[in-house]
Amino acid sequence: MTNSETNPKVDEFLNKAKKWKDEFEQLRNISLNCALDEDFKWRNPCYTFEGKNIVLIQGFKEYCALLFPKGALLKDPHGILIQQTENVQAARQIRFTNVEDIVELEAFLRAYILEAVEVEKAGLKVEKKTDLTIPEELQNKFEENPALKTAFEALTPGRQRAYCLYFSAPKQSKTKVSRIEKYTQQILDGKGLND
Repeated sequence: MTNSETNPKVDEFLNKAKKWKDEFEQLRNISLNCALDEDFKWRNPCYTFEGKNIVLIQGFKEYCALLFPKGALLKDPHGILIQQTENVQAARQIRFTNVEDIVELEAFLRAYILEAVEVEKAGLKVEKKTDLTIPEELQNKFEENPALKTAFEALTPGRQRAYCLYFSAPKQSKTKVSRIEKYTQQILDGKGLND
């Protein structure tokens, strides 16, 4: 495969990187050698095929990672894909703590990237769970404020799910109510939890 063109925004990202710089550069080279287009999305290097996101490079405190947005559809014969949390439905990561790990896994990484491209070419989509449990406290707020219910139902399923998970997390009802009240205006404005 041929090397793709680099993106100046990714160059800038790499120049500013204090941690994981060598790892990022190695992951970048692998991604570019898979003939992907380099972009910069969500403050991370993103590699695409025909405009579809294939893989992102991410940095965290304890590790850096390759994130496959549709990683749940990959076969993962080497058992290296990680679901970040139980609530993440589609994306999967491969995590690294040093350049040596990346070099050692390079052939596998290329294979996973190329499989992710095939998933996109085939038009496959991750079937997301649609069962949504709306907390009682939110149901009560819907009864008090029908406009809130209408605005909530107009949100994307992912945004609805994020709110429900966030509102349901506390054990105490008063904390749930407090969270709902804090985000009521944001819901009415048509925004998600992290918008």
